[in-house]
Amino acid sequence: MKIHIDIDCFFVSAARLVDPSLEGKAVGIGGGSNSKIFDLSAKKQTANFENSGSFVPTFFKAYEKKDDDIANFKDENGTIRGILTTSSYEARRYGVKTAMNIQEALRLCPNLIIKAPNMSLYQELSHKLHEFLQTKIPLIEQASIDEFYGDLSGWIEDGEIPQFIDNLRLEIKNIVGLPVSIGAAKTKYIAKLATTYAKPFGSKIILAHDFDKFINPIPVREFAGIGKSMAKKLFSAQIHTLGELRDRRGTLESFGPYAKELYRRVNGEADAPIKTTSKRKSIGIARTFAPIFDRNELKRRVHILARHLNFAILKLKVIPTVFSLSIAYDMNMKSHKNISLSERFTEKKFDSLCITLFNEADTQKRLQVIRISINCSSFTRESKKELSLINFADEEKMEKLTQEVQVLREKYGLDTLKWGSEL
Repeated sequence: MKIHIDIDCFFVSAARLVDPSLEGKAVGIGGGSNSKIFDLSAKKQTANFENSGSFVPTFFKAYEKKDDDIANFKDENGTIRGILTTSSYEARRYGVKTAMNIQEALRLCPNLIIKAPNMSLYQELSHKLHEFLQTKIPLIEQASIDEFYGDLSGWIEDGEIPQFIDNLRLEIKNIVGLPVSIGAAKTKYIAKLATTYAKPFGSKIILAHDFDKFINPIPVREFAGIGKSMAKKLFSAQIHTLGELRDRRGTLESFGPYAKELYRRVNGEADAPIKTTSKRKSIGIARTFAPIFDRNELKRRVHILARHLNFAILKLKVIPTVFSLSIAYDMNMKSHKNISLSERFTEKKFDSLCITLFNEADTQKRLQVIRISINCSSFTRESKKELSLINFADEEKMEKLTQEVQVLREKYGLDTLKWGSEL
């Protein structure tokens, strides 16, 4: 039997640990994309390499109490910017949702308390929970900063699982201080679905004799792995619930291999093993900001993004071989450029490459830019390039300099040494 553990409104729950007066109130955790990294006085930038993902950036500014002031969510024109990364159940009763514009959320719920993200705290609590779970369950997989899977097979008898997960839920609240919901089922996919129906702060087990009754009425969009595109296909075939999906095996198989696998997941026939470790496949950085036309200013920002990403790549001890840069314009237009290279990695070379990618990607020079993102992927541990004797000494010197700068940044901070082109 597999279990899925999900922290209820994690960022809000973490904020309530620090400030108990928030308990029972409508609370939203709001954030922009930390465009303050572009300020000349930017300091206290830090990085996380373990649990980045949706609303959990790799790079972020260290939290300070003053960041919670609503003034920190206003731009130079006084407009409140940013989106909600999560909200409490009290706020959701007003229609407040994740990824909603903060301005809209405040219109729906005027008494909404907005707090700034505290990524360092989230990482600390996530680690604490992970370590605790490892003392209770032999195999634990961390799926995200607030999500875990466990395998109870051969460890807990099926008949004892309801009591076990309920006790586990209460122990986590008592020891770690976080409310969690836990789902249990034969497969990871169904256990995750069960957690949705255990919330908030509950537990739910799906046994074989309950399977049809539980699964069949659920709307297809609630199943992890059914996105907008697949949902559209299913709706066009008059499939709206998981029960209808299970009755239409032939239709699903005609949609292709992924839909065929999806059918098996919904039917409880397909499962995935618990992965106690996973390798990072890519890393990137992106920032959204007020519209900018000045290309020199945009290039300055590319230099800053490149410096941050360079720090992460060196920290991970990998060599990326695929580099991409994307630009979003204010007229809802986008542009993208990528390149594949297998060379020795140095900060100077990477910085130049990012500027080159920006110049090539910037195809709409009459438009203002509102977002730049850089991504690196297809990691290797060593360069596959045939070294040239002509450039060998220069490249070795730059590589040594890159490593020395990295040591200083790791010791004194990301903003200790900057490129002159950033100023």
